[in-house]
Amino acid sequence: MYDQGLLKSKKFDIPTIVVGNLSVGGTGKTPMIEYLIRLLSDNYQVAVLSRGYKRKEKGFLLADENSTSQLIGDEPFQYHSKFKNIYVAVDADRLNGIEQLLKLTPKPSVVLLDDAFQHRRLEGGYNILLTKHNNLYTKDLMLPAGNLRESAKGAKRADLITVTKCPTSLTEKQQANIIDELNPTNKQTVFFTKISYSDTIEGNSKIKIEHLKNCEILLFTGIADAKPLLEFLEEKQLQFKHIEFSDHCNYKALDIARIQKEFEQLLSKNKLILTTEKDYARCSTEFSTLYYLPIECEFVNHTQKFDQTVLNYVASAQKTALNKD
Repeated sequence: MYDQGLLKSKKFDIPTIVVGNLSVGGTGKTPMIEYLIRLLSDNYQVAVLSRGYKRKEKGFLLADENSTSQLIGDEPFQYHSKFKNIYVAVDADRLNGIEQLLKLTPKPSVVLLDDAFQHRRLEGGYNILLTKHNNLYTKDLMLPAGNLRESAKGAKRADLITVTKCPTSLTEKQQANIIDELNPTNKQTVFFTKISYSDTIEGNSKIKIEHLKNCEILLFTGIADAKPLLEFLEEKQLQFKHIEFSDHCNYKALDIARIQKEFEQLLSKNKLILTTEKDYARCSTEFSTLYYLPIECEFVNHTQKFDQTVLNYVASAQKTALNKD
């Protein structure tokens, strides 16, 4: 109905950048949002607006010192914990969320919308669509046969397409083949990113990855795609046992007890529990030896071109908004 013009979308004057995907998850939206925060927050008052998936509260909520992952969701809590100079808000109704953000003082000068590509009531000013290298939307099927939330034709709404979780060895010829497969429109640019893992795990202290060679690790994850993390740990020749939970798992007492029991059964005296940054936000207080491995989004190439494309959009949108005022 939106495609046919029977329902209308609303567009705000303020620069709004949508980060989303066509699939049900695991494309790397959180690292991309964090990349954009780092790119923009020195010169703009950034606000991040998310649905707050699986949170306990409803309606608009602005993160503050009392916020928890249970109240606002794991990704918003992660943004709020890491970036102190931005607004983080949650609202399933993105239109209302932006309207509430614009009442703040100072007003945000750019809004990043986490996972709002299918929120058609809102017309994003700039749409960044993510697709995984090993599962391009052109090779996927609609639910329940595949993982797509909507038809691959929806990609035409994107201004920019980013192929995520690429191998470090991806060549320019391979990139060209993927671009041919995606068949972008004339207005769309395709970029390629990979996951960049920290050389240090963090928790109550920081430990270099290289110092974990003689350590026995219990790894638990509650994310859509843990494969890249497992491959990284194997590449570093670390000894670990993996317990996999569902994506966005709200860890119950039985889950915590299971993790603790598995940890106690590890024979080594030199041992610890490792998880992802998202999972750490959900249950950091449950274990005394819990660590997480930070990750960032890193471009395979053309980083400066991506940065300038986004900065040009924000500057242009701001100028247009000022002229309207």
